[in-house]
Amino acid sequence: MLPLANHSGLFLLFAALALDAAVGEMGWLFRRLPHPVVVIGRAIGGLDRRLNRPELADRDRRLRGVVAAMLVVGGAALAGAAIAFVARAIPHCWLLEVFAATTLLAQRSLFEHVDAVARALATGGLDSGRKAVARIVGRDPQSLDAHGIARAAIESLAENFADAVVAPVFWYVLLGLPGMLAYKAANTLDSMIGYRNERYLAFGWASARLDDAMNLVPARLAGLIIAGAALFAPRGRPFAALATMVRDSRHHRSPNSGRPEAAMAGALGLALGGPRRYPGVVVDEPWMGRGSAKATVADIRRALVVFIAACVINAGLVALLMWVFSHR
Repeated sequence: MLPLANHSGLFLLFAALALDAAVGEMGWLFRRLPHPVVVIGRAIGGLDRRLNRPELADRDRRLRGVVAAMLVVGGAALAGAAIAFVARAIPHCWLLEVFAATTLLAQRSLFEHVDAVARALATGGLDSGRKAVARIVGRDPQSLDAHGIARAAIESLAENFADAVVAPVFWYVLLGLPGMLAYKAANTLDSMIGYRNERYLAFGWASARLDDAMNLVPARLAGLIIAGAALFAPRGRPFAALATMVRDSRHHRSPNSGRPEAAMAGALGLALGGPRRYPGVVVDEPWMGRGSAKATVADIRRALVVFIAACVINAGLVALLMWVFSHR
């Protein structure tokens, strides 16, 4: 049996998934308290300022980046272990672990952010759509037409289903709350310092590679779940989702993000990816999927149906594992 993947731990994970689906980000609370990801981000920012010195040679900056990644991920794992110990050692404190795990999931918040793009585009037009999509993607919103906004929202939904739903669950199943927090730390490291620019190419190298490694299995699992979820979407194409994931996922610059995005493209009969403009740079990539690139508000809503079904399947897999462990 894996160290923390037992019946009681999986029950706590399932409860966290249910709580996240019900309450989402809990902004009312985290306007008063720092969110765990904010705490991790502050630690990363502090290490970046102290260790990432531009006058140093690339070799030294890379070594310092390795140290920074180890400190942040190791610290997060220790914090997770401490919370899990307290939650299981003190009667009725298991709710603490459920709450901690809930803060590391993003099912409801991801749905709400992408749904907001669809609503803004449908009711407020292009300018409103650009403002809404700018909250969830890094590309230049002024370069996007209505179809580009819809594609960006759908791509973000698919990518973040892997990063913010499947991967945290996967690492909890393997290593409990310490694994979940370690993954979130690695993912935050990559989002803050994992860039291929002059400042972070050397210092952020370890963080980017660690995030790639920790997403290797979850991204592929997310693509498979999206393909299965396509069965429940209007005009969903599960077999096309699988075929597109296998054929086109390598067209994405990320070794992992292309899996769920290509699966979503096939599931909806769309073309996603392609040339994109970010502040200061244009990414010229092939398209994923053989459908139309002219995505619409209706396609965003179809993607949200796929996402809801995918979240249910993901939770169902946790329930299945819980049943398996309960009968061992």
